[in-house]
Amino acid sequence: MTVSSEDDLTALKMIGRIVADALEAMGRAIEPGMTTRELDGIGRRVMEDAGARPAPEMVYGFPGATCISVNEEIAHGIPGDRAIRPGDLVNVDVSAEKDGYFADTGASFAVPPATRRVERLCKDGRRAMWAGLREVGAGKPLAGIGRAVGAFARKNGYTLVRNLASHGVGLSLHEEPKEIATWPDASERRIMGEGLVLTVEPFLSLGADFAEDGDDPWTLYSRPRALTVQYEHTVVATRNGPLVLTMPGQ
Repeated sequence: MTVSSEDDLTALKMIGRIVADALEAMGRAIEPGMTTRELDGIGRRVMEDAGARPAPEMVYGFPGATCISVNEEIAHGIPGDRAIRPGDLVNVDVSAEKDGYFADTGASFAVPPATRRVERLCKDGRRAMWAGLREVGAGKPLAGIGRAVGAFARKNGYTLVRNLASHGVGLSLHEEPKEIATWPDASERRIMGEGLVLTVEPFLSLGADFAEDGDDPWTLYSRPRALTVQYEHTVVATRNGPLVLTMPGQ
């Protein structure tokens, strides 16, 4: 999607705020003993109370309002009876639709008591995302996102999952430009046009390079098994850089 009017931008900001509010509420609520289904219910209520529809369920028939992945799971985890435990690493991915517009966001949360290594991984996962976000702008190369994230990962001793990519978003959940690498990709030649709507969502890991299927049709696991975090914002490429849409309460 390319933003072409103030109405577009207003609608995108609205759905961006809704998914960000849902993510924030879920992050605050995470505690040992609760199930991932209970956590999912919190996100569903925030979205539906604001008049939004959970996108994974609506678009793909996913069995939940949000994707919740714990420890060895790194993406598309199905909310269910799994109880969250002290020390777990929980990733929450929230996307929704309202009035025909979509936004997508995500974050990883370390459940206390977390090790210093996991706390650092979470902090650096957010920093890696912002390294990529700073490369967003009208007229700039999409490849700059992956180069910046890759340089950050290399400098700080991490790996990047290389088969889970960022993507265009806005009038559908996944749209052009598809497969935006958040790792260095020498073959990437596309340029961001003014008003382009996209996600930036690197998967920073303590050793994994790929995501692989598990026993169900949805959940993805790290390969090799290693703790991995994901942070994600939906942004608009402007002449002044990235306009982040998925901030809570804005």
